[in-house]
Amino acid sequence: MNLWHPVDPSVWQGRDDSAEAANALRLFQTISQPGEISVQSQRGKIALLGFECDEGVKRNQGRPGAAQGPDMLRKALAGMASHKGHDQLVDLGNIRAEPDRLEEAQQALHDTVLACQQARMRTLVFGGGHETAFAHGSAILDAFPGEQIGIINLDAHLDLRHASRASSGTPFRQLALHCEAQQREFHYTCIGASPAANTQALWDEAARRNVTVIEDLAVLNAYEEQVMPEIARHIARFDRLYLTIDLDVMPSWEMPAVSAPAALGVPLAVILRIVQPLCRSGKLQAVDLVEFNPLFDPQGAGAKVAARLAWQIAHWWQH
Repeated sequence: MNLWHPVDPSVWQGRDDSAEAANALRLFQTISQPGEISVQSQRGKIALLGFECDEGVKRNQGRPGAAQGPDMLRKALAGMASHKGHDQLVDLGNIRAEPDRLEEAQQALHDTVLACQQARMRTLVFGGGHETAFAHGSAILDAFPGEQIGIINLDAHLDLRHASRASSGTPFRQLALHCEAQQREFHYTCIGASPAANTQALWDEAARRNVTVIEDLAVLNAYEEQVMPEIARHIARFDRLYLTIDLDVMPSWEMPAVSAPAALGVPLAVILRIVQPLCRSGKLQAVDLVEFNPLFDPQGAGAKVAARLAWQIAHWWQH
């Protein structure tokens, strides 16, 4: 079954200011769209991939709709100005999950990301639910088997659930088991976790897995004392970094368009303070933005917030 689909050309459209000046460009004018999974000719660039998937959220008893997220985020990005770094984006299309076929879709995304990473591309993935992270993260681990990989999750949730089937609540426990199978250490930090949104069982699992957790209030009230040293530690210690951003880490007034909106959350301005040094470190190998749900974004404000975050990552993500 071919789960890959190209992006409809109508997604990448926007205002055309090119008559004003040669460099008056927007992303829809500079992004590459090869129309196929073609990686060997794209070395050193940023592969943009979508994961059209609601299956993990459904299994986790959440609000479906994130499968529509990738193309809606592309549409919000399309009309933004194209500056340095944005011309490195290559849109390699979407992996689409069939109903109740999550594992097959995760394998397809894993294999696509692995091919990109082996071709010396970096990967920017738009989910889908947070089940995206197991596919994306395991591909990074598999692409660099002899290296130390630091995993940073910006999220209100720890996503370390025990469950009989994979879901949007299980990806980091799955990654821990993936590391165990490869006899390598599991290095996971969750920043922005809400004590009100995670049961004691999840905190116990985090402790068993030696997960570093910085709670939402600590991010807001002790950024310099707790967050900055943790970011510096990752940059200094690990060979490569994988950053996964669950958009529900942001407050509901800023990001309502998710399965589980946050009552408190960490604002975009603070998220960007975390993201910038990671992008500038030269070690950030992969990023995903997950859980964006257009069904709960009638005014399009959430799409703009998420798109600005993606825009900024591409802008900062230099060699």
